[in-house]
Amino acid sequence: MFRRNVLITGASSGLGEGMARAFAAKGCNLALCARRVENLEAIKSDLEAKHPDVQVLIKALDVCDYEQVFTVFNAFRDELGSLDRVIVNAGMGKGASMGTGYFHANLRTAQTNFTGALAQCEAAMTIFREQNAGHLVTISSMSALRGMPRAINIYAATKAGLRTMTEGLRADVIGTPIKVSCILPGFILTPINEDLKKAPMRVDLETGCKALVKAIEKEPGEAKVPGWPWVPMGWLMKVLPLSVVAKMT
Repeated sequence: MFRRNVLITGASSGLGEGMARAFAAKGCNLALCARRVENLEAIKSDLEAKHPDVQVLIKALDVCDYEQVFTVFNAFRDELGSLDRVIVNAGMGKGASMGTGYFHANLRTAQTNFTGALAQCEAAMTIFREQNAGHLVTISSMSALRGMPRAINIYAATKAGLRTMTEGLRADVIGTPIKVSCILPGFILTPINEDLKKAPMRVDLETGCKALVKAIEKEPGEAKVPGWPWVPMGWLMKVLPLSVVAKMT
């Protein structure tokens, strides 16, 4: 099935921008939102020049403004006529070991990555239930598979929560025309992880985003991306001692 109208949150840089470019190349209309509107404007201009048959809409959105999430999603739906796929991608990775004085940074990450994602899923599913069709995609992380130390602790915990919430959504719509997928990226070079000293097997943004889009279009229940090496690495992460997993970050 060709999902023509695609909404992507957190689309001003990183995975969101990369996926937007890949979907535009496939002829999809785009509804792009993020806090940094100036970045979105530059992306819109570039995509429309390269793909004149593609419609690109942009709007400002802070996913922690929960009412705004519903307003923006509904406005995109009204302007495009429908939303065929919503990719819940907006997120952040700021934080520090708990007990070191950075509660507000950890809280902001938790609110953005989980509660903000909840609002996005609610808004998307409301539209999909009204349409009786659609594909919801959440962008989790390979870090969701185990507890992680230091600055990644809260990030990993929120991505684990998102993964579980997505599975529950998928269970809720089994047998309906609504599809739900959770994508677990490995190390793909983005502004969130560019400062990581240890990022084994990290791939560049373009390669990673092409793999993401390829996986999303298969509409799996869950996918680890890129498949190599992250499918076997996912198995190893589940069975290795925590002390070994902690050294991967």
